[in-house]
Amino acid sequence: MKYYCLPLILPFSQAVVADQKSTDSIEVITTTASRVEALSSSLPLSISTLTDAQLKSIAPTHIEEALQRVAGANVQRGNGQEYLPALRSPVLSGAGACGGVLTLEDGIALRAAGFCNINELFESHSEMAQRIEVLKGPGSALYGSNAVHGVINVITPDTTQDGGLLGVDYGSYGYARIKLREGQDYGNSGIGINASITDDTGYRDDESVKQQKVNIRHRLERDNLLLTSGITYTHLDQQTAGFITGFESYKNEDIAQQNFDPDAFRKATSLRAWSNATWQLANNDVLSTTVYMRDQSMDFFKHFLPGTPLEKNSQTGIGVQSLYKHSINNNVTLNLGLDGEYTQADFLQSQNEATQGSAFLVATVPQGKHYDYNVNATLYAPFASVNWQLNKWLLTAGVRYEHMQYDYTNNMLAGRTKEDGSECGFGGCRYSRPASTKNSFSNASPKLGISYQYNSNNTFYANFSRGYRAPQAAELYQLQREQTTANLNPEIANNAEFGIKGLYSKFNYGLSVYAMSKHNTIYRDSDFFTVNDGSSRHRGVELELNYQLPNNVSVNFAGTHAKHSYTNNQVINGLNINGNDIDTAPRNIANIDITWQARNNTQFALQWHHVGHYYTDPDNLNEYEGHSVLSLRAQWQATKNLEVMARIINVTNKAYAERADYTSFTGDRYFPGKPRNAMISASYSW
Repeated sequence: MKYYCLPLILPFSQAVVADQKSTDSIEVITTTASRVEALSSSLPLSISTLTDAQLKSIAPTHIEEALQRVAGANVQRGNGQEYLPALRSPVLSGAGACGGVLTLEDGIALRAAGFCNINELFESHSEMAQRIEVLKGPGSALYGSNAVHGVINVITPDTTQDGGLLGVDYGSYGYARIKLREGQDYGNSGIGINASITDDTGYRDDESVKQQKVNIRHRLERDNLLLTSGITYTHLDQQTAGFITGFESYKNEDIAQQNFDPDAFRKATSLRAWSNATWQLANNDVLSTTVYMRDQSMDFFKHFLPGTPLEKNSQTGIGVQSLYKHSINNNVTLNLGLDGEYTQADFLQSQNEATQGSAFLVATVPQGKHYDYNVNATLYAPFASVNWQLNKWLLTAGVRYEHMQYDYTNNMLAGRTKEDGSECGFGGCRYSRPASTKNSFSNASPKLGISYQYNSNNTFYANFSRGYRAPQAAELYQLQREQTTANLNPEIANNAEFGIKGLYSKFNYGLSVYAMSKHNTIYRDSDFFTVNDGSSRHRGVELELNYQLPNNVSVNFAGTHAKHSYTNNQVINGLNINGNDIDTAPRNIANIDITWQARNNTQFALQWHHVGHYYTDPDNLNEYEGHSVLSLRAQWQATKNLEVMARIINVTNKAYAERADYTSFTGDRYFPGKPRNAMISASYSW
């Protein structure tokens, strides 16, 4: 039997030959759905995969460029490697909003559950990934806190086999990247490295990115045991360009290129080490255990806040993931597991200079330390699920219980005073520090899915699941104004999804319809209190398909129509936002790739990416008009070992905004998109 490591939706030139007449189904293997390699075609889940071939042809400078091909995803770039995520959701922002999407590398969360970072995907090695898998919605008992809207899993290549690669990317505005991959197979063992170095001086004034990433992997096989170990190290040194302000200012090239925050920066390092032992037992049973450690630190100049304070944070932790897969009989499989981790984290925010601006800001945002605390966090999560195959029907059911405890120590005076204990004017300081305390959160998340294999190539499915996330440490302990404690509960999301996926004639497709309701949404209200009485409704239709046309032309489409709306009563500027669209939630997003295989060794592609208009405030009084960007790519396999690629992004030189926002303090503000830019790549493999 031949297995294809393919996404549910792929260009036919990469999946099946144009004149295929066989009715054999394409068997899709993923790891995100089950932690071990398994076919995903029959699972009652929506999973999209970007393959190695796709990622090579895109040569993304940022993971957002790759995720454009995933229906339901709407990652918005900031500057440099920064971004805000969206997956079956509005674009998520705020201190703990990053907890809405779980991000992994090789199945291990990039950050501990209570300490996510909204930009954390820059700590994955997506630039040199083997593939990227996206699980949409809270559909699996394997994942708990932070997997509310879905999971993004960056999977690095197995470099323990023979072979290697040396590549270079060179592009407009001083962009350059060097890529290296080398492996050595010793039979029952192997070792390899996967590395990249990026230097980007950027389109805007005084911006730059210097980034280094490396994966090291080792493999050891003994009888029925496979032991795989890995290390990932990343380092980012970024000079950041912030928002530009003024209605449609992104259309003014002089303004768009300026950097009004030339002192802004982000410096971050991360180190993750892991080791997975997988035993193949009798009767096709599998036991898999992964132990891992994380060590991360970041210095971040908060250029968007009054007084522009400096944040220093770090996390160090250890964890374990386990899975026992037991075949009760030929039709029933039981999965049992226990996950746990322990994390020590610290946070410091301080301001070196006096605040500039209004008398109110000068009086309430003091120079000196604002927050200084430590948190020790413990998490454990047992889970169980069962798969029951009954003829053409597959029933999956599972539940996960998760307990999180924070032990918080405040290293300053509690309350909203200055560092020395003196009072601020206008009623008190902006920042409020709760007294040392402990907080714990527990939750259970049931899952139920059913699929029906209509024929060998097409599957109907339904999925009913609950997702949740515990409050993040930042939401509990970085308070403002008069708030002294944050009495928060976990966010809860109830999700129902129906879909069909498979292969029909020359169509490879996936269609899903989902309805999600969220409760206990955490946000900062008009009194600057962190509360969680918010609620929202999320409804959407997603379509991914590929169609093979004559003359070696294929069309790859990913489209979403969704409505994300507030369902809680909250009055802002005299208006109740209940029923309004959530801000930064375009209803329509589409991506089309048209690929022409001109010759056996030459390929051309045209990409059209569209983001519909969206409101930029909860009142729905201000909006961004949306945009469409056209790009071209070409690939030439010059020799067996040498491949050359070229691309032109934004061919029509469209003025657009990667991200649009509105605040009462600044009005309209934007991260401008790049004008027309080009890149050429060459890679030599052996």
